[in-house]
Amino acid sequence: MARLKVLSALDTARTQYYHFKAIIIAGMGLFTDAYDLFSITLITKMIGRIYYDHREGENKYETPPVVASALIAVALLGTAIGQLVFGRLGDLKGRRRVYGFALLLMVFGSLASGFSICIRRTCVLLTLGFFRFFLGLGIGGDYPLSSTIMSEFANKKTRGSFIAAVFSMQGFGILACSTVTMVVCSIFRAASKTSEADVAWRLILMLGSFPAAMTYYWRMMMPETARYTALVEQNVMQAAKDMEKVLDVTLSQIAEDYPLPPTPHPYTLLSREFFRRHGRDLFACSSTWFLVDIVFYSQVLFQSEIYKRYLDKKEDVDVYQEAFHVAWIQAVIAVCSTIPGYFFSVYFIDKWGRVKIQMMGFFFMALAFFAIGFPYYSYWTTEKHEKNKGFMVLYGLAFFFANFGPNTTTFIVPAELFPARFRSTCHGISGAAGKVGAIIGSVGFLLASHKIKEEGYPRGIGMKVSLIILGGVCIVGMLVTYFFTRETMGRSLEENEVEPHEAEECDNL
Repeated sequence: MARLKVLSALDTARTQYYHFKAIIIAGMGLFTDAYDLFSITLITKMIGRIYYDHREGENKYETPPVVASALIAVALLGTAIGQLVFGRLGDLKGRRRVYGFALLLMVFGSLASGFSICIRRTCVLLTLGFFRFFLGLGIGGDYPLSSTIMSEFANKKTRGSFIAAVFSMQGFGILACSTVTMVVCSIFRAASKTSEADVAWRLILMLGSFPAAMTYYWRMMMPETARYTALVEQNVMQAAKDMEKVLDVTLSQIAEDYPLPPTPHPYTLLSREFFRRHGRDLFACSSTWFLVDIVFYSQVLFQSEIYKRYLDKKEDVDVYQEAFHVAWIQAVIAVCSTIPGYFFSVYFIDKWGRVKIQMMGFFFMALAFFAIGFPYYSYWTTEKHEKNKGFMVLYGLAFFFANFGPNTTTFIVPAELFPARFRSTCHGISGAAGKVGAIIGSVGFLLASHKIKEEGYPRGIGMKVSLIILGGVCIVGMLVTYFFTRETMGRSLEENEVEPHEAEECDNL
């Protein structure tokens, strides 16, 4: 069967203004996602100062682990559910129709988190967790929709770079939440007493809603993707008209010479035929995203070590100074490790391919975790090496190769492998599996990493074993990638959704 002209035009279109506009519009959602998900580390520091100053000893001013874990997990749970629900709605109702609603949920969740009801500790934390769940729903919805929309608008030559550029906005979101925290804390410290800190953390959370709110109008003005209109709704003429508005082509170039009659779709989601054709791809995408998020969100394991090494004693600083210093460390890591990793992915993704970069990232992450883990108690925690900069370098390398590796590629590949009528759904399933891994990494390993029983922590396996296990998880991710993940570079979305021998048959027609 000959390919539709509008799809051929999309695959061969030169890079133009609308592609960059789409990157910004879709990227602002990922920017807000990262701002909101990563700001909680800074907020829990301030909450500990405000609501837990009655605790004694080393735990004074510390948010209890169960509370910090709950605030992280509830947003990740909401994200997983949002990925499943909005991913499916994106295929049933259209990408554009639900895209704006996901954004509104993010805006509402950010604002409502800042307006957490009352000032009593229990009430504040319960309402904060409640609103962060809704924030997570919006964040979850943004993942499959942003990736799918960008993949369906892009040409096949630079599609990977465009989707990676959208995802790279996460790095700037992390940097923004750190910068905003430093600015807000500096202003409040100069202008008010520490009693006003209860307002400061709320303001930091609420400011995260502005980037998303500013792009709402442009999201509503975006046309439905031509692939959804042509392949799912089977309205080829409308797809051609929509693309004429945004790409530098005329209607006569992309409209079909003869109207095409609608044809029934040959199989349904999760049917036996679906699993025969796409089961391996769904397993590859879901399992690798699950594995990388275990490792990526385990950064909470390192935070206590980094803070202990580079922060002043809690008794010597106030709430604003502590939050400022934590934000400063997070900003340095973002500038030196996180953002460069994203940039490398944008540049190399369409040169080296997804599979090579994903395997390379898993491999070097494993090396970094093994280098920290095996000598953890015998070297890194000794008094002689407590200030050793090597720990920070290895930490930065681990997350550089996460972003120049599987953290980026697992976002890209699910948007390229599946048919248009399942694309958003399968991306949502893969992402939801990732967020289950994120809960394990951020909560499970945090609780398991203590070798002896401490206040708020059960007796666990210790940091050394935890880090070695994380390195092993990376090795498993590398093997799963090698044996199960198919390369998508340089091929059209329609070629990617079929087996290689079927694609060759189509090309010969």
